[in-house]
Amino acid sequence: MALFIYNSLGRTKQQFEPLHPGIVSIYVCGPTVYGHAHLGHAKSYVSFDVVVRWLRHSGYRVKYVQNITDVGHLTDDADEGEDKIMKQARLEKTDPMEIAQFYTRSFYEDMDRLGVLRPSIAPLATGHIPEQIALIRKLVDSGHAYEANGNVYFSVASFPGYGKLSGRTDQEALQTGTRVEARSDKRNPSDFALWKKADESHLMKWDSPWSTGYPGWHLECSAMSMKYLGETIDIHGGGMENRFPHHDCEIAQSEAATGKPYVRFWMHNNMVTVDGVKMGKSLKNSVNLKELFREHDPLAIRFFILQSHYRSPLDFSLAAIKASTTGLDKLRQTVKRLKESIPGTCPFDTASFVQRFREAMDDDFNTPIAIAVLFDFSKALNTALDRSEGLSEAGRQEAERFLESTGTEVLGILGDGDSGAGNDELQSGKNLDRVMEILLELRAEARKNKNFQLSDTIRERLLEAGIEIKDTREGASWSVKS
Repeated sequence: MALFIYNSLGRTKQQFEPLHPGIVSIYVCGPTVYGHAHLGHAKSYVSFDVVVRWLRHSGYRVKYVQNITDVGHLTDDADEGEDKIMKQARLEKTDPMEIAQFYTRSFYEDMDRLGVLRPSIAPLATGHIPEQIALIRKLVDSGHAYEANGNVYFSVASFPGYGKLSGRTDQEALQTGTRVEARSDKRNPSDFALWKKADESHLMKWDSPWSTGYPGWHLECSAMSMKYLGETIDIHGGGMENRFPHHDCEIAQSEAATGKPYVRFWMHNNMVTVDGVKMGKSLKNSVNLKELFREHDPLAIRFFILQSHYRSPLDFSLAAIKASTTGLDKLRQTVKRLKESIPGTCPFDTASFVQRFREAMDDDFNTPIAIAVLFDFSKALNTALDRSEGLSEAGRQEAERFLESTGTEVLGILGDGDSGAGNDELQSGKNLDRVMEILLELRAEARKNKNFQLSDTIRERLLEAGIEIKDTREGASWSVKS
């Protein structure tokens, strides 16, 4: 059966074949590292983790690039406002690079606990300033970009296809751009920044042919994806909220520079909601993963996410997490029972389940249906295990291979198949969370009593043990140093 992927560019499911036979190039927009990861991040990166796992399971060699945005992402996601990392650095009275590296470590720590595989390459925006400057120079030389007072802007009028991903017309883009102040040096309100001139107070800045400044947010993905995956890539993933302006801008600057199609398949995951309202830090309703992990098994969170299709919204509630935990425990108990069973004579055929699972995953990575197949398999397997004859050794091995292949390798929800080991790991994580909670409470009490020597001692001793504390306006947070 062929793999079909919903392509946001054509707004339809299309049969997938990679540009180069046997090799898939995929780029997914990574996090902007100015705070701890939340459930919205988990939905995106768990979803694309399964995409990568299924492609590899299907026999492809996958080159997976996921960037880290550590500069240039402004607070209003446009060309005005304040760099998010700079803003957080001021709040925490520290250096922007310390903020970026601290929260990058925190992000990977959370993704590891969710069972998200590391990307093949994880490039930093700050590590690719020369590539971004080279791309800007190419756009300026070809007439697609212009310099104004040290800033460089992409001319949307020079690229007739602007907005083809989101479906916005140029006029709609112009209307969106009217919020830009009248003093802006753009030729048209819809033009977007490739390079911004930095003032003296801006800490993250580099020399360029146009000014001392920093790159626009949209530029990094084009520069880094083309550096590591080529001028045309197979799959580009990200959140639905990034279709406009971020991904439309990526398409415009990339295709204007190369004259080639930038991305063959665009994939966009839907948002997480809380009581039907979009979850986000700006709305102050985001669910912090570290807090969630204190009470819930990270793999149960992964299971919860995969019960919703990546293109469907995911509504968070504690009741839904509890139900997911119960469902995952049932699958774990089936695995445990199979491993502990005594070989008998009863055959067990997995062929129909293998076929149904593949059909679900080949239909735009339909994980809810794939999980339903796992539950049907579990029911049939438990019925077979209830028989007095017992499963034959061949039947047991076939069932174990199916669970390992689907539940562990593809969906990543069953771990090593040993619920006891999973619970031990969970308990270990909970114990560390609880110990850190106590230590942070003691440290906060010491600071309240102006016992700064004790406060600093706690921080320094934890740092020696590989745990870094960060003081913010919202209170202290911690992360294990990599």
